[in-house]
Amino acid sequence: MGAYILRRLLLVIPTLFGIMVINFALVQFVPGGPIEQIIAQQQGQGDVFGSFSGSGSDMGLENNSASAGPQGDYAGARGLPPEFIAQLEKEFGFDKPPVERFFTMMGNYLRLDFGESYFRKADVIDLVIDRLPVSITLGLWSTLIAYLISIPLGIRKAVRDGSRFDTWTSGVIIAAYAIPGFLFAILLLVLFAGGSYWRIFPLRGLTSDNFDQLSFFGQVKDYLWHIALPVIASTISSFATLTLLTKNSFLDEIKKHYVMTARAKGLSERRVLYGHVFRNAMLIVIAGFPAVFIGVFFGGSIIIETLFSLEGLGRLGYEAAVARDYPIIFGSLFVFGLIGLVVGILSDLMYVFVDPRIDFERREG
Repeated sequence: MGAYILRRLLLVIPTLFGIMVINFALVQFVPGGPIEQIIAQQQGQGDVFGSFSGSGSDMGLENNSASAGPQGDYAGARGLPPEFIAQLEKEFGFDKPPVERFFTMMGNYLRLDFGESYFRKADVIDLVIDRLPVSITLGLWSTLIAYLISIPLGIRKAVRDGSRFDTWTSGVIIAAYAIPGFLFAILLLVLFAGGSYWRIFPLRGLTSDNFDQLSFFGQVKDYLWHIALPVIASTISSFATLTLLTKNSFLDEIKKHYVMTARAKGLSERRVLYGHVFRNAMLIVIAGFPAVFIGVFFGGSIIIETLFSLEGLGRLGYEAAVARDYPIIFGSLFVFGLIGLVVGILSDLMYVFVDPRIDFERREG
């Protein structure tokens, strides 16, 4: 198993490299860029040179040439001095070919140097580290709660298939799956965050302003109080999918011959269910763990973080994409890709934990 894990870890490098190559190439064809953003802003403000009279370090552009996007003809820059445009191109790194920019960027990433944001005047690594706890909180808690609810509920639905319990819980699950996450989040805000009814939970943020002054248990309570609504909103769709997946997986296993044989030997229903069916049925559920975690961590976090005013990676990446802040875009993409690949390896380890008969090393050999 150790050799298999080592091979998977070594595969992380070329896989992550491929992800970055594809996305960097796609960015070259995206219209607009940081220079166009700056030109548009400055033309609207009137004073073109006011914000850029300083050096490259004042603009926060010293280490970002590798992350710059495509050059353009800057048709919107009519009336601006060509020297000013040329200076911007040099400071953003557009005077270098894309291939050189890409390999310079990847070389910096190997040293964990993600450069500096174009517009925030802060190191990308500091921004990512600052926002990472929020996204991990949403992804980890939502996935954990979804599994804690879905697995027992799915097993009970499989055992009582066709009963009244199975029918009404299926109705609730289908309704939960049909409700968009952002709409459910708005409903929670209106009902429980002082929108129109009760003000039970806070409207924004991950902690209170006086968090550092609270005791340990006070900090835990304050943290749980703040994440309650965002986590519930993030969990609803994954909870529905996992419950039905668990039920169907158990139903398939219950109908197999080895279950009938175990029952014929006189084993109790509980022993048959949890001693034989459970580890086989849970394999497909565990296989969905990376998809659930990454789905909440990547996709749902953008909307949830925006609605609940949480400063997470999803919101950071979205704002960077709108502003064409390429160092943040590629830096957060690198972190997202690395986390996704590591979670995939952890999923394989969970396979072995649930069913020791699985030997990935022998299968590869």
